Amino acid sequence: MQRQPSIRQEQIFDAMAKADFYPHPVTSVEQKDTHISKVFLTGDYVYKIKKSVDLDFLDFSNLDNRRYFCQQEVMLNRRLTTGIYLEVVPIMWKDKQFCFGETGEVIDYAVKMRQLPDHLSMMYKIRRKEISHSEIQRLAEILADFYQNAKAGDSIDKLGSWETVRRNCEENFDQTAGFSGTFLDEKMYRIVSGATNAFLKRHKALFQQRVRAGKIRDCHGDLRTGHIYFADEIQVIDCIEFNDRFRYSDITADLAFLTMDLDFEGAEDTATEFLTAYVDISKDRDIFVLLNFYKCYRAFVRCKVNCFRLETSELGRFEREKLLRQTHQYLKLAYTYAIRFTRPTLWIVCGLPASGKSTIAQNLSKELDIDVIRSDKVRKELFHISDSQTVEVPFEQGIYSQGSSALTYGKLYLKAQEKLEKDESVIIDASFSKSHQREEVVRLACDVDANIVFVECTASTGILKKRLLKREKEPGLSDARLTHLKDFMAHFEPLDDIREDIHIIVDTTVSIEESMRQILSQDYILEKNR
Repeated sequence: MQRQPSIRQEQIFDAMAKADFYPHPVTSVEQKDTHISKVFLTGDYVYKIKKSVDLDFLDFSNLDNRRYFCQQEVMLNRRLTTGIYLEVVPIMWKDKQFCFGETGEVIDYAVKMRQLPDHLSMMYKIRRKEISHSEIQRLAEILADFYQNAKAGDSIDKLGSWETVRRNCEENFDQTAGFSGTFLDEKMYRIVSGATNAFLKRHKALFQQRVRAGKIRDCHGDLRTGHIYFADEIQVIDCIEFNDRFRYSDITADLAFLTMDLDFEGAEDTATEFLTAYVDISKDRDIFVLLNFYKCYRAFVRCKVNCFRLETSELGRFEREKLLRQTHQYLKLAYTYAIRFTRPTLWIVCGLPASGKSTIAQNLSKELDIDVIRSDKVRKELFHISDSQTVEVPFEQGIYSQGSSALTYGKLYLKAQEKLEKDESVIIDASFSKSHQREEVVRLACDVDANIVFVECTASTGILKKRLLKREKEPGLSDARLTHLKDFMAHFEPLDDIREDIHIIVDTTVSIEESMRQILSQDYILEKNR
């Protein structure tokens, strides 16, 4: 039997809007629209139909494609749900009417789901401040396990590579260029696009490092508060099924969607609590390195989707105004994140001799893909001494006199300034034992409009002594020895002059992995306030 050419999806939607269409009791039918789906909520069940559209990133224009992607939706969403995604049901044309069934002409397909109560959604709970620590902890556990076991491999890695991320970003800006100056503020749009492109050019190695670490997975793709429900079991619905490129991504990109959504809802503290719990479980501290980039990307994707909807004529005045305000909020968020990851950061890794400064600085350099300027090396270069030569002089004499140290720190500042003026972040590894040295470097950061973070390395006196004793047998670049420790401790001026919002204290007696987790997670928290 051939389908009647006059039948359109709108006719199906009109039929499904009536309570008597359904084979189960329905009191009323609520409808929801997206730019790609029509959803009917009947009380016990939800029916979701894919609109017959062909966009750059999906093709639902023919019946075979709609059936296939309905099947994909059920299969993929069962990864993070239990008993919610029931089946794909055919919509038939029989006896000159539409119905669900097995006989007749197949007109379309719908995904049938159990309907979850609104009051169990994360969005509802966040807005009413009803979400608990235990619920956040459980969500972090579920997602950590999900990502750990999600599909990975060469084909998935390729879609999470720097090249694909760059292409996705370019596509976003190409598709929204026409909205700049209309739906989107032109200045903010220009800054977000420029910052994104500049970050991608400078930090290709960071993206490649995530691929090598196996962090590109078959993710959810649309992880936001409206898709998470705290029922007897946590249910995470509505993953992206229509385009693998949007689902195969860095785990960070998936988590960025949720944390961006929490920021949008004014729940930044919950976002931080969730990320801390997730990193404690997964040990994936590297997510903080690219988080603001991906949050910017996710916020801008929401802008794009909203702009597509605003282009349509089916929106009422009230709905259109609401959507436009929401679009402006998302762009403002994207702009905020762009400013955070665009401004270079001057990292000051400081502390007493043998406190672990160089180890921390070297590992931070690897994590962030930025250079380290080490005072021990700069000092010896200034006085034409080889790195391998040990200089044995009393405390604050010879090349370690106050005048020599002033020259050394001056050179450190100049080298750091060169990097910062190129919009490159940089690390200075030096004791910074005097408040005037810290005042000067804070002034430098202010002059070049850079962020500054002090990472103060600490260890017990006993550990410091052990480490300095070890240098007697295994000398390195540093000339500090156990005989100097007492004087160093007596003359070290505490970092009481450094504001708490730019000061991270790390105990280097823990593992380097734990130290780096502390630094990166705390910097992420501080960064939101800078």
